Amino acid sequence: MKKILVACVTSCIFLASPAIARDDRLKFSIPDLLKTDKAKNALYDVPLYFADQSHPKPLSKQSGITTNKKTSGFAKSDQEACEWAFLSAIKALQERAQRDGMNAVVNITSNYKHQSFASRTEFECGAGNIMAGVALKADIAKLP
Repeated sequence: MKKILVACVTSCIFLASPAIARDDRLKFSIPDLLKTDKAKNALYDVPLYFADQSHPKPLSKQSGITTNKKTSGFAKSDQEACEWAFLSAIKALQERAQRDGMNAVVNITSNYKHQSFASRTEFECGAGNIMAGVALKADIAKLP
């Protein structure tokens, strides 16, 4: 009888867990992260321009490039997980620029769940119980 009771309680907890799932939208500093050794070691030498930051007029441009990167939040703070996801997303944009013969990533905005958030100083991240994710939208450009 005790085994049945334990099985029922365990099942109820397991079935109720989606009700307590987390999907927080958090914002973190772009300049602070880009100054870290973690960022300097992970990213390429491809200039980044966030939101409406001014940049030279492009010689050519590809618009609407998107990336969506996730990382495990296990044994990490929300901020640490979000920073890794952001760096992965930025690196993917830089790789795309290089692959397509461009030399900069411009007009970078957060695009979490297809909702735009444009800022020169902050990025948006979705953090849950076990995962964190960053979605970005940008243009890749050939600057003079």
